[in-house]
Amino acid sequence: MGYRSLATSLTLLSLLPAGVQLGMICGFAHAQSAPAAAPTAAEKTEALGKGVDLLLNLQEGDNKSEWPYEGVYRVEGKIPIGYRVGGTAICAMALLEAPGYDADAARKEAVGRAVAFICAAKDNPLMSVAGYEGGYDVRAWGYIYALRCLCRLHTLGAVPPDHREAAAGALQFYLSALGALEMPITGGWNYARPPGRESKGSPSSFMTAAALQALFEAVQAGHAVDARVLGRGLDFLEKTKAASGAVMYAGEAKHDSDARLSNAVPGATGRMTATEATLLLGGRGSVAEVRASIDAFIVHWEWLEQRRAQPGTHKAPYSVAPYYFMFAHFSAAQAVELLPEVQRAEYRRRVNELLFSVRQEDGSWNDRVFERSSAYSTAMAMLAIMSPDAAPPARWTPPPPPPATPLDAPGG
Repeated sequence: MGYRSLATSLTLLSLLPAGVQLGMICGFAHAQSAPAAAPTAAEKTEALGKGVDLLLNLQEGDNKSEWPYEGVYRVEGKIPIGYRVGGTAICAMALLEAPGYDADAARKEAVGRAVAFICAAKDNPLMSVAGYEGGYDVRAWGYIYALRCLCRLHTLGAVPPDHREAAAGALQFYLSALGALEMPITGGWNYARPPGRESKGSPSSFMTAAALQALFEAVQAGHAVDARVLGRGLDFLEKTKAASGAVMYAGEAKHDSDARLSNAVPGATGRMTATEATLLLGGRGSVAEVRASIDAFIVHWEWLEQRRAQPGTHKAPYSVAPYYFMFAHFSAAQAVELLPEVQRAEYRRRVNELLFSVRQEDGSWNDRVFERSSAYSTAMAMLAIMSPDAAPPARWTPPPPPPATPLDAPGG
């Protein structure tokens, strides 16, 4: 079934009760099991409160200042600094956004310690721009989420007073560093690229989407960002989309007739919602494409679930990696808030229903085999739950082109 046909079918299906076998209706033999009922408002409030407690207890490292994201990748046998910074920033944002932050001294102290760590990390040699040589390198993930966290703190007037000067300097560092690591020629970003900083490679769709949203936040916070960098990133995202609606992991969707692309939607749902939401926030795309990407996420959710908390990374048949799971849920929840208001309630219910069906007994979430990554996963779940009430993501409007010079004007 084509992507847009799928979107039409699922729009009609949105009126059906929860638990309907959407996958079977849409022609997939792989039936979906009905998840638990969608959470009530009280259950969501309880989950957020429990999430706050979990994050406070999971803060670790020197001075209890970090929530490192843990994956399989190591640098010199250790969790890379980019993952440590990125995970810490995501958890800090979840604590900041959760209800009651202004009156919660423990949370403010935890965020203050996290901000101090994020600011100091810019001086780590493995976070430097000068030392970057391409290859497999995740420091830009740290740039992205540090920038996003510091911008959000600024926008909400919540920068810890003791760290205002350091936070301002760190924000400028991460903003400049992210721009410096834009991929040459193509634009966009990727953590896995050919060796050599100036070597041409294939940007990653989901990393480019995350980077662009961080840069949109920076613009909203009053910082100058080169419009050409943003334009190139958005141009690339448009090129990642196949006719089926699938979004490439990396590179452009050049051959829509390729069977791999026509049947790639089940493995692409996490990056589809991120890509379509980012395009709309950047003045491209459409609400219809955003809605269709959420529909695809709901229909094909079980393929994500099969890889949640499993060993390894990209596995057949759709090369789904476990680390897509919480990223996909956050992206889907964000995308829902870009729909017309009349459509949001039902989509919120569907996404939360799926999210809460995999909540663990202790109230946490975890999409990896690593115990430490429950902090990141729980924070992403919290951010997804809070999407309807959070400050909306930043939008970017490209500047108008300069006026044309009349042919008969002097010098024309």
